[in-house]
Amino acid sequence: MAEVSTHMSEEDARNERILLWLNGRIVPKAEAMVSVYDSGFMLGDGVWEGLRLYPGGWSFLDEHMARLFEAAKAIDLDIGMTPDQVADALEETRKANGMERDAHARLMVTRGVKHRPFQHPSLSRSGPTVAIIMEHSKPAIGRPIRLATVPHIRGLPMSQDPKLNSHSKLNCILACIAAEKAGADEALMLDVHGFVNTTNACNFFIVRKGEVWTSTGDYCMNGITRGKVIQLCRENGIPVFEKNFSLVETYGADEAFLTGTFGAQTPVSEIDGRVIGEGRLGPVTERIRGLYKALVGA
Repeated sequence: MAEVSTHMSEEDARNERILLWLNGRIVPKAEAMVSVYDSGFMLGDGVWEGLRLYPGGWSFLDEHMARLFEAAKAIDLDIGMTPDQVADALEETRKANGMERDAHARLMVTRGVKHRPFQHPSLSRSGPTVAIIMEHSKPAIGRPIRLATVPHIRGLPMSQDPKLNSHSKLNCILACIAAEKAGADEALMLDVHGFVNTTNACNFFIVRKGEVWTSTGDYCMNGITRGKVIQLCRENGIPVFEKNFSLVETYGADEAFLTGTFGAQTPVSEIDGRVIGEGRLGPVTERIRGLYKALVGA
């Protein structure tokens, strides 16, 4: 079976000619370079956001800006720009590339270039590095996702808070590698108590007897799409619960799906070799997908 990921997109030749935003300048892709002394490259010291462009604009821009600046404050990083200025940079980059829809932006902020190649934050003396990669990007997942449970977990808040969208993603990368070696597309990660939590890249939901379940949210990324799905369920009479649940309950689910900015709602067909429901997009997931499309369109 062909490899699939929740970030798989159609090939687009225009992406070889894209323009990027780097520290206040619009530059061609080939010229968008950062120093090997940059704290993001050297230590993963930075935060980021992923945004999706629909007709009419960037979806949930205010929520993404709020999450970015909250994360920057949490790691004591001064972005050096206001949320409006960051949004203006995003729009400048969009216009420079002539993008109107089907685009994805990765907005990254690091602590900047370090004076010497060591850990202490005070060695970053040149101010932050701010970059926006913007690509023509249309999801092309093609089939439901297969998951494999892995030993890697999203950690406790006092180690690396899983709500922090940081450049340090090694635990999630290792989880992804473990899942691929098990023959799956993505990793299903448990929390510190052994309850089902999230995947290496997306938030996770199941459907049981018409009810939508997702984790408590204590140990997963505070996904914006996750929050919108919970909100839509509550507003449209779909029972939804943020709760602890086990792998046994997950294997017996009628449906399962992932949420994320890029793929919106991606159905899951199989977990640890067990077919979930009928192994395809289920009716509750399909209804939520329709409600989400209407929300984005609005």
